[in-house]
Amino acid sequence: MAIEFQEAPVTAPTISPPRVTGVTERSTGTLLPVLRAIPERCYDRPAWKGVASIARGVALYGAVLVALAAADAWWLLVPLWVLAGAAVSGLFVLGHDAAHGALFESKQTNRIVGRALMVPSLHIYEAWVLGHNRIHHGHTLREGMDFVWHPLTVEAYRDLSGWQRARHRVEWSFLGAGLYYLREVWWNKMITFTAPERYRAGIRRDTRFLVTASALLVGALALVGWFVDGGATGALWFVTKLFVVPFLSFTWWIGFTVYVHHIARDVKWWPRRSWNSFHGQVEGTTVLRVPWILNLFFCNIFVHVPHHVDVRIPWYSLPAAADAIAAAFPDAVVERRLRARDYVAETRACKLYDFTAQRWLPYAAARRSGAITE
Repeated sequence: MAIEFQEAPVTAPTISPPRVTGVTERSTGTLLPVLRAIPERCYDRPAWKGVASIARGVALYGAVLVALAAADAWWLLVPLWVLAGAAVSGLFVLGHDAAHGALFESKQTNRIVGRALMVPSLHIYEAWVLGHNRIHHGHTLREGMDFVWHPLTVEAYRDLSGWQRARHRVEWSFLGAGLYYLREVWWNKMITFTAPERYRAGIRRDTRFLVTASALLVGALALVGWFVDGGATGALWFVTKLFVVPFLSFTWWIGFTVYVHHIARDVKWWPRRSWNSFHGQVEGTTVLRVPWILNLFFCNIFVHVPHHVDVRIPWYSLPAAADAIAAAFPDAVVERRLRARDYVAETRACKLYDFTAQRWLPYAAARRSGAITE
């Protein structure tokens, strides 16, 4: 299915003080009553909290790198690589918040910090702003427009080649989140994507920054590896275990995170003409309760509904905003505990999508219908 990328307005509506409860705006699609339900205190973002957030994220990342540098046994490396991917994800989430202007009051500070925090995840800041802020947030779960985990219809799947079907089966499995994110989001929508002309200068500038910063980081790691492990082999191994594998681990973590935010049997994708902001930003994502250790790295990103309602809310205020939205719209907010078995069950059930009936289909349902024969 061809996906069109269209820029969406990023100006948030003015928030009025009255709190509205028990109102559902599905028919008109407006977010104003939802915004009014959010307490004003949720928008406070003192600089010290932003600095403390960055310090925590950098400390976690640094601690994992030190542990990786000292480890050689596979039974230590494997869990440390898992933690390293989570640590890179934590920095990325903070950079993502900076890109939304939610980390500091200053736009310039957010830009500088955001660019730096996205270096370990190899993300181009301005390319991310275009693809994520304007396209994903502007058209969340809208057919043909939101590229993040966009489902295929039975007809679109039927038209794939044998190789493409095999790839789809891997990427939409419980283990395939990293491969999907690496190919479809990072490579196709950031590295090789041709942006509209007015964004190209900023993307080129941030590409140069990312290449320079990542080259310096890789060079420093290689230099340490050369002296610690001896020669070129030691340098290559140091870069691999402290930079390359943590990046690949990050792609699984962040692919998994985006998946559970927007893909579930009770979360609908919408035909283009039926979509509205309420469908996309309130009903189109989830509030997931996660273990504290996961939240230590991911900074409340799993409390995702308020983030989609208003991206200016800082990460530490998302739970309070979520409680207020759930109280005002209890029949619209999807809230549940995040469990591994539920994730596996969703990946088995959510393979293809019927936009007319607005329901997910497993491959077996498509085969029973005769639409596909494999």
